[in-house]
Order: sequence, then C-alpha cells, then structure tokens
Amino acid sequence: MHNALVDGGAIRKLWIGEIGKYHDHLLRLDPESRRNRFGGAVADAFIENFVKLTVGLDVVIHGFFVDGEMRGAGELRTLGAPDDAEAAFSIEKDWQSHGVGSALLERTLLAARNRGIKQMHMSCLAHNRRMQQLARKFDAELSFDFGSVVGEVEAPFPTPMSVMREVMADSQGFATAELDAQTRMFRRRQPANG
Repeated sequence: MHNALVDGGAIRKLWIGEIGKYHDHLLRLDPESRRNRFGGAVADAFIENFVKLTVGLDVVIHGFFVDGEMRGAGELRTLGAPDDAEAAFSIEKDWQSHGVGSALLERTLLAARNRGIKQMHMSCLAHNRRMQQLARKFDAELSFDFGSVVGEVEAPFPTPMSVMREVMADSQGFATAELDAQTRMFRRRQPANG
C-alpha cells in the first residue's frame, strides 16, 4: 500500500471536520482537471453545493496531503444498491503523473472491498487518457458510452487481512495528520531568524 509519495505527501482518509480541505482542493483544480473530475465545466457555486451535499452522504474520501494541504482526492460513494458504488478522483495539476492516482485508487478499492461493494464504477470523459490508463492498470473493464468511458472494477470479498490493512492505514493516517498539525503549529510559533 502506498503511503509516502512525491514531496513528502501522504494518502489518508479525510476525517470529520476536514471537509473544508476537500472544498479548497476542488476549488484549486485547474479548468481541465475540474472538467475531468465533474464530466464538464462547473462553476465555483456548483462545487460549493456539491461539497455541502457530500457531508450528508455515505461517502469515504481519501486525500493526498502535502504539508497539511489536500492536493488530491479519491471518493467512494454508494449508489442505489448497497453493493454498488461510484469512485471519482481529482488531483491538482502539479501532482499529476506522480503515482498519486494509483495510490488513491488502491486505497479506494480497499475501502470498497471492506464495505462489501461488488461493483465500483468509474466514469470519465473519452479524452481523459490518464483515468483510462489508471482503470486499465487495475484491470477494469472499460466500455465507451456517449462520449464517456465507464470502468467497472469488481471488488473481492473483505477478509480479516483487508480489514486489518484499512484499520492500520487509518491509524497511520490519523497519526500523520496529528504530527503534521503539530509541526505546522510549531513552525508558526518559531521566531524568524534574522
């Protein structure tokens, strides 16, 4: 499982009270990345409403964090059936093509497996080659439909080991978040040498 990535970044689950980091990340996406994430051009107001709605849904969000800032996200949302879900990914331009998407998808697949998800759907625009390559890397079945690509990944059943992997990743993520917060507080309190 990937944890340490480019520039000292780490993948961890988004905790209660951190939805603002997710909101800020989505607003920082460049126009192309935003279009790829949402399937078309969307305004800031759309993102505001999207994030507000996300809080009340059954969603698991993993983030890619660098120095306390969320720079990428992998979302797992259940659909109509309890064993059916959708995955969506967003990565800020400077952190694309560094393995962040693979690490986020790996963590998202683990979360899907441990929640009994049988089918995980990933939609992307037909020109989004990065997402298509990512889906192929994880053996997704791809189908082309009305200018978009839909990938389906069948998740295996949870095992005690897969549950333990998620618990350990969550524990490590919590410790990393706490250490990062303390480090940033310490840096703010340091007097400037001058």
